[in-house]
Amino acid sequence: MEKIHVGTGRSYDVYIGRGILENVGSCLKESGAGKAVLVCGENVFPLYAEKINLALEKEGFKVFDFIIEPGEASKSLETYGKLLEFLCEKELTRSDMLIALGGGVTGDLTGFAAATYQRGIGFIQIPTTLLAMVDSSVGGKTAVNLSGGKNRAGAFWQPSAVLCDPDTLRTLPEREYRSGMAEVIKYGVLGSRAFFDELAGDIPCSHEHIIGTCVKMKRDIVAEDEFDTGKRRLLNLGHSFGHAIEALSEFKMTHGEAVSAGTAIIARASAAMGYMAESEAGSIIKCLKKYGLPTETGYSKEEIERFVRMDKKLSGDTISLAVPREIGSCDIIGVPLGDIPRWLSLGGVK
Repeated sequence: MEKIHVGTGRSYDVYIGRGILENVGSCLKESGAGKAVLVCGENVFPLYAEKINLALEKEGFKVFDFIIEPGEASKSLETYGKLLEFLCEKELTRSDMLIALGGGVTGDLTGFAAATYQRGIGFIQIPTTLLAMVDSSVGGKTAVNLSGGKNRAGAFWQPSAVLCDPDTLRTLPEREYRSGMAEVIKYGVLGSRAFFDELAGDIPCSHEHIIGTCVKMKRDIVAEDEFDTGKRRLLNLGHSFGHAIEALSEFKMTHGEAVSAGTAIIARASAAMGYMAESEAGSIIKCLKKYGLPTETGYSKEEIERFVRMDKKLSGDTISLAVPREIGSCDIIGVPLGDIPRWLSLGGVK
């Protein structure tokens, strides 16, 4: 088992290894918590919840289950409110804990409840999707969606621990696995040509290697910029356009599919504007296609621009875009909103 320490204001460890779920109780017994609420999607619950509940109860925890519907619709103020009321009903105190079992939606919702219930309660991330393992479970961003946009209400609240068991990927639908690969490829484009070349090559990488590499890269960025005011904005590569595409699809596209399309758009635009070589942009798009990810969108630049104008990364009339210079190196560039249609056009959006 690999242990990666994340040195934020509230530091914690990320554990990566097969069979961790069997030992989750012993991993958490030193927390001192007496009660735990397991928050889990109804699609994941029958796969792993019983195993985790038994492991926790064996170590003396009193466990309560809070089951949510799968999908982005559960990342809402309504579900968030129901979860807070459930915590009150079960009389959780600040010395108890929440456990997020599932993907990014479950982790974001649980983390936001943990950040705000009694002004802060510990929570554990147990991601069961590739996307959550390599990205959303680490770094402390928690949120729910509002009618005005995705992740508009949230808080920075670091987990107490993250437990990644690659064995859970065996039950992950193929589409969700591909979605996670969009974020994996993002890390190669952001900061490691060698890792990108491994992903683009013919020899498959092990899940442990993929997860560990991405977590370490995110760990280093988050430790330098925990509250997303500088370098951490690089992690938004492909996301400004991707979030717009995701919303336009009414979340019928997965997060990773939308980010993939957004990454392809920004890569083409970067090459067209002379920031990076066309061959580099071509390599990024080829790698995305290798994993069955979309590199085009049917939405117009006017439609995408409308959602970009609601992006959280706006400062006045300027948005910060993560722009690749070459594979393994990106910059943050402030782009006036009036220039967004040109970036989209150069990125291949009509």
